Order: sequence, then structure tokens, then C-alpha cells
Amino acid sequence: MADTGSGNTNNDQAPPTPPPPPQSVMGFMLSNKVEAGLWLTRLFTVICTFFFFIPIIGSGPHGFYQRALISNAATSALRLHQRIPNFQLNMAFLKMLMLEDSCHYLFFSLIFLNSYPITMALMPVFLFALLHACNYTKNVLNIMGPTFLQFVRNLIQKLQSQQVSVLRFVACTEIFIMPTIVFMMFTGRCSLFLPIIYYRFLTLRYSSRRNPYCRTLFSEMRMTVEYLTNKPQCPTILRTLCNKCIALIYRLAPQM
Repeated sequence: MADTGSGNTNNDQAPPTPPPPPQSVMGFMLSNKVEAGLWLTRLFTVICTFFFFIPIIGSGPHGFYQRALISNAATSALRLHQRIPNFQLNMAFLKMLMLEDSCHYLFFSLIFLNSYPITMALMPVFLFALLHACNYTKNVLNIMGPTFLQFVRNLIQKLQSQQVSVLRFVACTEIFIMPTIVFMMFTGRCSLFLPIIYYRFLTLRYSSRRNPYCRTLFSEMRMTVEYLTNKPQCPTILRTLCNKCIALIYRLAPQM
């Protein structure tokens, strides 16, 4: 007699698993609140910088200048919490904190928050916020639809393709803020302490582990100046002055 029970094995398979429901933007943001917070603060920095340069709303650009720096400080604090979540009150933790680029730009925001508005000071803040918001923005656009705001996707792609150029420009801005605030000190628009404090920030950027562009730009500028001053057409007094400036900057640079 045949076993009739064995003939139903192919019919007892489990039903196929239904595809997961499409994720909403709010659900995506709530799944990682820190990343969502970083994205929002970076977008707010970009918006405030835009309204500082083009003051079409509000009472004046100074308020947007301060809001951009406060928003950047919030971004840096969130990023620090993400990188080093366990706070400790000791020298080893402080040294580890000072190695983080987020700590450098938290320091940067506090330096310029209550100073005379310096347009150059917003450029690194704006460009870092814009560059770092790109990946999260693409994820949000993908949830909204594969073709949603295609022109924004194209702009993001072009910006990311120029990432090295953007980072080099940021490093160049960081360097040239120093002579700007020295000039402002002599014109009475900032205190004597601002160049001293900013020098400390610049040494942190020079010794950054994650971003070598400040060191690279210093080295390239030194080689360019030495090349130009070694030409026979260069006046001796100018060559001597440039060599003394290079020697001074070399002594002030932190040991790597």
C-alpha cells in the first residue's frame, strides 16, 4: 500500500516572506537620532551662512553669523559625543579629545562667537557642514524616491567629486584667517588674545591625524616662496624678509 502522506511534502512549504514596508523619512531619522541631529545642525549652519552673505530676511547679518557658529558648535559637540562617548576628567582623556577634529572646530566656534564678524571664519564652517551633510541627504532623497529632486543629487555628486579641492580650500582659509585677525588687532577690531588663541587652533589643525591638508598647504606655500625668492630677480631685502618669516613659522609649528 502506498504512503499517501509523503505526497504532500512539496505542498507544505512556508509561504514567501512579504517584502518589508517602505521606510519613511521620519522612521529613518529616528532609527539613528545622533546622525539625524548632525544632519539637521549642518543644514542649519548652511542656511544661516547663506543668510549671512545674502541678508534677505532678519534684522541683520550678525545674528546669522552667531547662529551659524552656534550650530557648528552643536554639530562638533554631537560628533565628539559620537566619537568619544565616555567622558572622563583626566589628562589622558583631554589629550585624546584634542586629537579630534570635532574638538578643533568646537574650539573654533567658541573663538569667533563673540568677536567682530569675520566673513572668512564662516567659510570652513559652511563648507564642512555642506560636505558632511551630503551622504545623509542622499539617503533621505533615496527614501523619498529614486528620481526625487534629481538636480540636488547632481549637485551633491559634483560637490563630492571636488572633495579634495574643497578640503584644500578650507585649509587655505584656516591659514589666512591668522594674518587677517593680526591686521584686525592693529586696527582695534579684536583683542590681543584673539591671535594667540587662534594660533593654538592652527597648531591643532596642523597636527591633525585625520586631515593633513593644513600641513600640506603650509609645505606647498613654503616651497613656492623659496622658489620665487631664490630667483635672481628677487630683491635681497625681500628674500631676507621671506626667509626670516619662514624660519619664524617653522619654529612656531608643532613638532610632528
